[in-house]
Amino acid sequence: MVRKKLKWFAIGVGSKNLQGEWLEVFFPRELINPKEELVSKAIKLSGFKGGNASLPVPQEVMKDLEGILNNASYLRNVKSPMVMVMMESDSQPQDVPEAYLKLHLLSLRLKKPNELNLKGIFSILPTVAWTSIGPKDPSELNQLIFNNRLTNDHIKIFSIDKFPSLTDYVIPDGVRIADSHRIRLGAYIGEGTTVMHEGFINFNSGTLGKSMIEGRISQGVVVDEGSDLGGSASTMGTLSGGNETLISLGKDCLLGANSGLGIPLGDRCIVEAGLYITAGTKIELIDSSNKSQVVKASELSYKNDLLFIRNSLTGKVQCKQNTKSVNLNEELHSNN
Repeated sequence: MVRKKLKWFAIGVGSKNLQGEWLEVFFPRELINPKEELVSKAIKLSGFKGGNASLPVPQEVMKDLEGILNNASYLRNVKSPMVMVMMESDSQPQDVPEAYLKLHLLSLRLKKPNELNLKGIFSILPTVAWTSIGPKDPSELNQLIFNNRLTNDHIKIFSIDKFPSLTDYVIPDGVRIADSHRIRLGAYIGEGTTVMHEGFINFNSGTLGKSMIEGRISQGVVVDEGSDLGGSASTMGTLSGGNETLISLGKDCLLGANSGLGIPLGDRCIVEAGLYITAGTKIELIDSSNKSQVVKASELSYKNDLLFIRNSLTGKVQCKQNTKSVNLNEELHSNN
């Protein structure tokens, strides 16, 4: 039988609980789809039969890694468990190592949001306590805290969640992040992006280029280059709440402070501060001759050059042609 060519091959190092179950896995960029000789050797030695699989790293392969990573002394004394992930297809994740590899592919900018099959990832990923001494199984925390107290050591619990912080695994080039705890592994952050303290970026979402993020980018949402999410602005995701439409924001757009977006928009669009647009919002659409008609917001999906406002006298939500341009401050986005 002829084996399919692997879409992805990666070697990672991770953590397990006391039962030997995977908690998380870190994949260095250098060990994702490395040179073909290493991949072929690993396949042969591991007995890989095809499909998608997570397997132990053969000792002979470990020796080859020393030349790739240039830290031979560490590799000879590895204490953490290591794993090989081989993927012939982009089927939904089968285990923790495969799920973590896909999250790395997004954050390393090797794949864009919504390009990978992440169906069922919540049922695969365990809930982990992210602590000052590394990832831990929450059921083991109480004993661990007590043991450390006895030796006058203290553990800081940063969060108990299924997803870790992005910057514990990947450091994207050319970005500025004010609060790294507000960006999950699996976020795609385009070069030139600035994320301020109130900004939040979920997994499988992000920015494609230079952007200012002071609001929330929910799962599945994509923000294109040159756009600005004002303070506490919100975008509607697809994880819960019944929304099934992937929300996107085109180039050079602005979501004002405390505004919200529940439809995909094209380029050069503005939503005024405090205005939340959902698919069912009734909008008075006003043309260049000042004639108007009422439409549902969903009818304006993907259109360019729109300005959404709320009439302060009538309370009506209105949409006009946008004649303004959104220009980001270049000094704020030269993130060398």
